[in-house]
Amino acid sequence: MSRMGFAIDYSEFISVRAGRRRPALTRELTKRQYGAPKESISLAEGMPNEVTFPFQAINILMKDGSSMTLQGSQLHSALQYIPTQGYPPLLKKIKEFTQQIHSPPNWQDREVIMTNGSQEGISKTLEMVVEEGDPVLVQNPLYAGTEIILKPFKPNLIGIEQDELGIIPSKLIKALESCKAYTEEGGGRMPKVIYLNPTGSNPTGVTMSLERRREVYDICCKYNILILEDDAYYFLHFLEEQPVSFLSLDVEGRVIRFDSMSKVLSSGLRLAWLTGPKQLVHNVELHIQSAILHSSTLSQVMLDNLIELWGFNGLLSHFNYVRRYYQARRDFTVASMDKHLKGICEWSVPTGGMFVWIKVRGVADVYDMLMTRGLKKNITFVPGHAFMADPTEACQYIRASFSKASLKQIDKAMQLLGELIREEHLLLRRKLDGLENNILR
Repeated sequence: MSRMGFAIDYSEFISVRAGRRRPALTRELTKRQYGAPKESISLAEGMPNEVTFPFQAINILMKDGSSMTLQGSQLHSALQYIPTQGYPPLLKKIKEFTQQIHSPPNWQDREVIMTNGSQEGISKTLEMVVEEGDPVLVQNPLYAGTEIILKPFKPNLIGIEQDELGIIPSKLIKALESCKAYTEEGGGRMPKVIYLNPTGSNPTGVTMSLERRREVYDICCKYNILILEDDAYYFLHFLEEQPVSFLSLDVEGRVIRFDSMSKVLSSGLRLAWLTGPKQLVHNVELHIQSAILHSSTLSQVMLDNLIELWGFNGLLSHFNYVRRYYQARRDFTVASMDKHLKGICEWSVPTGGMFVWIKVRGVADVYDMLMTRGLKKNITFVPGHAFMADPTEACQYIRASFSKASLKQIDKAMQLLGELIREEHLLLRRKLDGLENNILR
């Protein structure tokens, strides 16, 4: 066993560039000072004096009628530099919350760090793990924000096909065995990491079953793969029971998990956290030190106060409200699709998230239909190309969001989409008839 308690040699997963990172002494002293005795005197930090800040108080009124006020020493903390890992009182609560929700094995060998949205955590983790030209396993389709992180590394994206239960284990094994054979012939490297969006996946709305998660986890253990568990929609599932996370299953220490408050509290606050093995989280911390010093203190203090006000049960109660809200919108959207798209499209009912993934029958590639004729109808959908491991291939899929538009607008958009697809079918038939006439001549 390693000194951390996990048997994995994490140095194998840290890129050459990331391995060169070293802690900033000033940041380490800031971290130390936050935990120092009150009588401790520090002339080390380059912090501005709070008396120069023009803010007297920040009053926040909640929709339930409750309120919180940031003033005095707490306001000073909210407007000041903090340790890179996060605002200490909040960090303590987030660790307790993560432990309560997921009960990860070997919790003492893991660490948590606050990030400005889970996008930052995913970005810095991928930059830590991936070398230029590396093969990277991804669910296919995948969240487009991950593809744009990876693009500068010129990776070999290996897309693993999904069904209504998530990525298909047999397809994952087949891909890994192909990589293994190629590597043994001297032709490449084995993948080190797989990116997964397992609950209410963006864009498909699929939630992986527990059995599927266990199968995928066992495969990753066998082939020594790190699992990047991007679970921004974890509390936006539409199932009877809360899904079991990969973090909960992780006995070996190969899961780096990304949690976010963006979908359930506020996207603009940029509140998220990363949980993983200590050595890997420490490397991400060094990257944050060099990039932004730390995530927004004001946002973290606001969340800390909210948890003080509501408690974990109150927070979970709010998440339940948000989940019911989106589930009702999903139901309306699917009913609208049944009304306007039946017979010309196929879809599975989303089990979480904010999106429905629509396959258009009889149209090999939807891009021009949506981006040219669709925009002229004043309806905007995302062509499926944006989410595919190979975005250059023809794609029959459309992502539709049911999160923000009014119900009336959603129904109108589905009606217009149905008209657009029928017009596309007519255009394709005319083209085909024209080709046949030319051949007969």
